[in-house]
Amino acid sequence: MRKPTDTYAFDGSHLDVDAIYWREVAARDRLGLCNITFFDAVASDILQFHFLNEDVRIDLSQRCLLRPNESGWEKSDDPLLTLATVMYLKNIQSVYPMGTDIVGSRDLKEGHFFSGPHAFRTHTLLNRFQNDVHGFKDAAGILEGKPLDMADAAFQLLPFPRVPLYFLLWLGDEEFKPRVQILFDRSIELFLAADAIWALVNRVARAFAQA
Repeated sequence: MRKPTDTYAFDGSHLDVDAIYWREVAARDRLGLCNITFFDAVASDILQFHFLNEDVRIDLSQRCLLRPNESGWEKSDDPLLTLATVMYLKNIQSVYPMGTDIVGSRDLKEGHFFSGPHAFRTHTLLNRFQNDVHGFKDAAGILEGKPLDMADAAFQLLPFPRVPLYFLLWLGDEEFKPRVQILFDRSIELFLAADAIWALVNRVARAFAQA
């Protein structure tokens, strides 16, 4: 089993993915998996996908993620994205429509999970963008976000080709404080458990804050 999420830091530094999940992904039909995820099979045990604005590979034999460097590909220490990717590939069974049923975390079946120590780490986004719509838009553009007509600024981001996350920025006024809201396609709960959703959101939020 994975270590309980209350035992590792928000950056995933103590997170571990059990070998059984890697084996389950490795046992799946590669062509069928690529057809429903829009990943690419670049070798017998290596799949490639587009994460926000960069290509990432998952090496099923070495059980790790790979990122490009000047000489090729190197192992990437990215526990949050590793957990989300492995669990996604383990559980996904179909191609689900995008953008037809967008909900907040509280609307998900395991929505109670995302509170207290497991609240999404949106404070870094607020610290950077709370009164900076243009900066929010610029950062989302760097991550290849698709603008949406929601909130004061909003974007659809794609950590996986068929798994969108929606980041909304609400500016503050005399009555309300600024806030960042994250929405989902309801189908996300069909292939990611709450801890994997938590990992994916926090990994994307970190990339957003650093863009």
